[in-house]
Amino acid sequence: MEPTIFTRIINGEIPSHKVYEDELTYAFLDIYPLQPGHTLVVPKRQVEFVWDLDAVDYHAVMATAQKVAQRLREVLGAPYISSQVIGVDVPHAHVHLIPFTEAAQLRQKQDMTTEPDHIALAELAKRVAF
Repeated sequence: MEPTIFTRIINGEIPSHKVYEDELTYAFLDIYPLQPGHTLVVPKRQVEFVWDLDAVDYHAVMATAQKVAQRLREVLGAPYISSQVIGVDVPHAHVHLIPFTEAAQLRQKQDMTTEPDHIALAELAKRVAF
């Protein structure tokens, strides 16, 4: 199996704005955020679908998602954090965590046509990281 972009990020081959890492999981800011703080939580072991993870990796991803969501709420002051398992863009299991205040913010489309603001993302990652 060819390494996905997420595996390459985890391995340090591609830079990311990491907010959390442990033995089994890695969490980093989406470079095309739907909302500020939009974070991806991935298992370090490359498996295409969340539902195909073994129990240990699945629980690790969900525990990390909970930790990171709580941290996003605390740091950003967002009352809600959407948790979404979509899994169509990258064949590597992942959970999207999206801070929001109104449901309409979740219906917006990600703008992947502009250059990511890596300075703003790096500053936000410093605030959120733990």
